[in-house]
Amino acid sequence: MPIQTSAYAHVRLTVTDIERSRKFYDDVFGLPVAFELPPDADEETRQQLSFLFGGVIYQLGDSLLGLRPVADDHFDEDKTGLDHVAFAVADRAAIDAAAGVLDDLGVAHEGVKDIGAGWILEFRDPDNIALEVFAPKA
Repeated sequence: MPIQTSAYAHVRLTVTDIERSRKFYDDVFGLPVAFELPPDADEETRQQLSFLFGGVIYQLGDSLLGLRPVADDHFDEDKTGLDHVAFAVADRAAIDAAAGVLDDLGVAHEGVKDIGAGWILEFRDPDNIALEVFAPKA
């Protein structure tokens, strides 16, 4: 019998520069931080949060999105592993608003695409990780 699951618990992206990546994800998505190492953390807290590897984990609805700063190469969706991460929004108006946010931030992106089941807006993070915003059709 297969494992019964209903959602992702979390996704963690490996990045090269945590400050640059945090600025990008903070500016683009503005998600609340779920876990990060406080600057004045004692040794016990450092041990408990060692799984962060100096990164951060954001709260994304009922899921988590983490950034792990240990990479020293570049992202390639044509290699085994991650192809892209898609973030859900409510509707076409939210996709258009997302394009405006990216424009205001100077983040390059594709045009909004109708893929039949909904619309997508594709862009990349500072490590070239492929991201998209998806809105289903009603």
